[in-house]
Amino acid sequence: MDTETKVDLIKSFAEEIITEDELRKLFETNSRPIAYDGFEPSGKIHIAQGILRAINVNKMTKAGCKFKMLVADWHAWANNKVGGDLEKIQIVGKYFIELWKQTGMDTRNVEFVWASDYINDNNYLKTLMQIARNSTVNRILRCSQIMGRSESDNLQASQVFYPVMQCADIFQLKVDICQLGMDQRKVNVLAREIGPKIGFYAPVAVHHHMLMGLGEPPKVDGTTEKAIAMKMSKSNPDSAIFMQDSEEEIKRKISKAYCPAKIVEDNPILEYCNYIIFEKVNKLKIERDKKFGGDLVVKDYKELAKIYSKGEVHPTDLKNSVAKELNDLIKPVREHFEKNKKAKELYETVKKFDITR
Repeated sequence: MDTETKVDLIKSFAEEIITEDELRKLFETNSRPIAYDGFEPSGKIHIAQGILRAINVNKMTKAGCKFKMLVADWHAWANNKVGGDLEKIQIVGKYFIELWKQTGMDTRNVEFVWASDYINDNNYLKTLMQIARNSTVNRILRCSQIMGRSESDNLQASQVFYPVMQCADIFQLKVDICQLGMDQRKVNVLAREIGPKIGFYAPVAVHHHMLMGLGEPPKVDGTTEKAIAMKMSKSNPDSAIFMQDSEEEIKRKISKAYCPAKIVEDNPILEYCNYIIFEKVNKLKIERDKKFGGDLVVKDYKELAKIYSKGEVHPTDLKNSVAKELNDLIKPVREHFEKNKKAKELYETVKKFDITR
């Protein structure tokens, strides 16, 4: 795969690249760059964390990247997830990894790295101190949105230090490309600015689109702020499809989702089609009554957006098709945790944990 093909592949899912020229140069000089994403083990996994993450990771590995998935157990501990119980957090981390293996993620080229494996490394601790010494408290507080908080929250001291840890992770893992959501951009920009000052480098930042929640989107200005405000939430189960939702739950959530007729922009059902369904299938069958023209077979998202905006597809008919496709994608994951004894025991254990924001 030549350089331009690799760049185009990354651009196919990236909402922002800082910078495209640096990404191009990286591919020209490094045949096996290291990319990474990280996750806090907390609660259930929704479809954006499950299937969409696998889609994006697979595009990175297809472009030749070695991918490191950071199991941010200490970060979740600092952020008081799962009641601030590190042992339980690590069990949830194992559940996340087990689930991703069922999503089609290219695990041959993905290395799962636990923060707890290097948290006491002297080099890591030195990098933490270098970043902290070259940052102001106000600058770090502005990064608090990366952990689902805001500057106005009454933060614990551990949460204030969280962005410093995430910044240090990048250099500890020798990351060339930070491939995270738009809500993580502030800490990636911090790493780009501080890295060269403390003897490291400025990593390329690739920020992917954040799948919006199923409810009506709030009116928010600013690209990053809008992405955060509109995203699905674990604290509101009806705002997202989760990876082990039953067929009935999927149908119910999709049926009540925001999907105004003829409106394509900020339409969560259309987003599911664009970022998930058409990434996994090459056609979408929409069943319609004969008096409305009969069944349709749509071959790509561009075609779907065009006919939907003209009113040729009713929201209910589209929702029914989307619910069916989503269930087909999730069904193998759901069945794995029902039929595999070890996986089932792991999930049953996680379900008993108290999930904290």
